[in-house]
Amino acid sequence: MNKTVSEGIVLVEELKEMLGDVKDVDIAVCPTFVSLAKIAWKTRDTNITLGGQCCFWKGSGAWTSQIAPEMLVDVGCKWVIIGHSETRGRFGTVDRELGRMLPYFGENDETVNLKARAAFAAGLIPIIACGELLSEREAGRTDAVIMQQMKTDLAGFTSEQAAKMVIAYEPVWAIGTGQVCDAEEADRVCGLIRRIVAEMYGRAIADGVRIQYGGSVKPDNAAELLHKPNIDGALVGGASLKAADFAAIVKAAL
Repeated sequence: MNKTVSEGIVLVEELKEMLGDVKDVDIAVCPTFVSLAKIAWKTRDTNITLGGQCCFWKGSGAWTSQIAPEMLVDVGCKWVIIGHSETRGRFGTVDRELGRMLPYFGENDETVNLKARAAFAAGLIPIIACGELLSEREAGRTDAVIMQQMKTDLAGFTSEQAAKMVIAYEPVWAIGTGQVCDAEEADRVCGLIRRIVAEMYGRAIADGVRIQYGGSVKPDNAAELLHKPNIDGALVGGASLKAADFAAIVKAAL
């Protein structure tokens, strides 16, 4: 929840100038819903694509406040983030701030799956996020949590859909905290995710699925993360709000 429409336009204009010659990295921005239409015009005929931060699993109806996948397609989106830790209500700061109101952020693995299926049906590519809490990591439950999330989140796709999806591993304890999962461990968990995809959809699909790392990705750690064998990209948070930092992360993937 950052950047007004005008601020978002400025950021994208700066990114266009800094990244206009990048050919071998897929670049996407996922601004707030109110900014999508204006930023869609600014990214037309550029190498920057557009994504939504979430969507609902219905195309229309009495679902006030929700955004249908078809609406994102209509405004020019190619991608949509599904199941980010903040929408799941798993994010530490939100936990402390909201207290008893936490159920408002009620995303769970079943709704993630519904939204991802709806996204595919509408023509979007979902970026499906997963990740463990600090308490779960300290209890040695990282792998069990990721496996449980993935088995539900990824259930029921066609082989064609599974081949297109993007998965983002974002350890909750590293989101917006300045902490980062070290590159070896991030690669290990991304490798676990790839093995789960292979069990569900076959090795060929698993080898082609893009698995991102998200969690305090910055210009000074991006290259090490992005050149690990199981990390195919980054879901960038705070660093994406500064054009120079985001551009440096993109170029670190080259």
